[in-house]
Amino acid sequence: MEALEPDQQNEQNAALQAHFHPHVSVDEIEQVFHLKRAQPLLQVFTALFHGGFESVLVRLLVLRELANDTASSAFSRADINTRLAYLLPESLETVLTRLRSNQLLAWDAQQGVYRVTPMARNVLSAIDSLLAPAQEDDHAEMGFLLSQVAGAQAIGGVTVEQLQHLLGRLVDLTEEFRDAIASGSEFRLRESQAKWHTACDWVEKGSEILRAITSDENADHATHRAAQAIGRAQSALLNMQGMFSRALNQIERQRVHLGQSGLSTTDIKRWLLAHEDLASLAEDAIDQPVKPLFITPAEMIDVAETELLTERVSAVAGGLPSGTDAPTTINDTPAMAKELDDWLARLSDFATLNNFPSIAAESPKEIPAHESLLPASFAVASYRASLLPLLGDVSEASLQGATAELARLPITFTPTDTMVQLPDLEVAAMTLASLSLDLESGKADE
Repeated sequence: MEALEPDQQNEQNAALQAHFHPHVSVDEIEQVFHLKRAQPLLQVFTALFHGGFESVLVRLLVLRELANDTASSAFSRADINTRLAYLLPESLETVLTRLRSNQLLAWDAQQGVYRVTPMARNVLSAIDSLLAPAQEDDHAEMGFLLSQVAGAQAIGGVTVEQLQHLLGRLVDLTEEFRDAIASGSEFRLRESQAKWHTACDWVEKGSEILRAITSDENADHATHRAAQAIGRAQSALLNMQGMFSRALNQIERQRVHLGQSGLSTTDIKRWLLAHEDLASLAEDAIDQPVKPLFITPAEMIDVAETELLTERVSAVAGGLPSGTDAPTTINDTPAMAKELDDWLARLSDFATLNNFPSIAAESPKEIPAHESLLPASFAVASYRASLLPLLGDVSEASLQGATAELARLPITFTPTDTMVQLPDLEVAAMTLASLSLDLESGKADE
């Protein structure tokens, strides 16, 4: 392949730099250096795979047909026309021109023959090795990666990148199997378990290769470290057998069987999944479509008769009805609301006394809770006691109303677990508690 002119090289560098931030130099990125060094090979892949799938297929078909012919290393145009007679002449000419211009086919002008280049054979070999696991239905998709590592290790050229690709696939499989176990779906679990068995077969084959890599004295530190990471990933993958077994056993214990038939919900689901068109199962199963009735004819007649009579009365009366005075009502304050106001005034007096310095020394700063609740009937005392926890409640104090005023009082309610006997006719005993003044809060309110 011809080298690029300096102007073309500069244009390519400028076009590549346009994809990066201005403060980043393309030449400082290691991966860019490796990819640019492999530009001839990458351009070969571009020549093969650029365009629609139909064009790509025809190019690969022509190249594979010529490369698979081992009887001769050179092909005249007549030989190519005979071998690829099923292609249109203009299509064949277009493909040959593209392959020849990208160094996949070499044209010998002196002998007038085409030859398949070594680069083309390497590219076809890589493509064939990638297609082989797919043809074998490798569900774990590890065959190609492992074959690349095995082949490179056999000739002493295994790279860290190849090992990292294999490690990445092992990590992906482990995460996929964990997600299947966490889903709790029996069908997904069994599908993943079958895929796990395939992956384990490849792990067994890969263990021998990893032992050879780790025992190689010529391998560098990065290669040894990548091989060890693969070994740990394989161990994590093999340890998932117990997780699969526990998840499937849990599903088996929760399986629902349909009567004495021996069938389970799993059997029904598997049978339904075997049918491509589930709607066809309902054919001839229902003689008449379902007709839901939301109202019976008798109710319809009653409603219609009521509506007709209502309209007739309106027509006879005519005009708006005469106005009437609104009835007088007396808004009686509930008894408990009055009790709350009285008790609130009583607690306010207790809290207010300590706000006046002249009499603060004579007023008590802590009293037993039962003295504020009694004397009163058992119902009133219980009502008052239920309101004591609101004292100092910040959320209640932010509201409006009597209970909010109660919560804003500078009084602290301190209950205990001790019962105290009381000389009262309504209440025989009560939990011992105390009400104390919050002097700091009282000063803050002034």
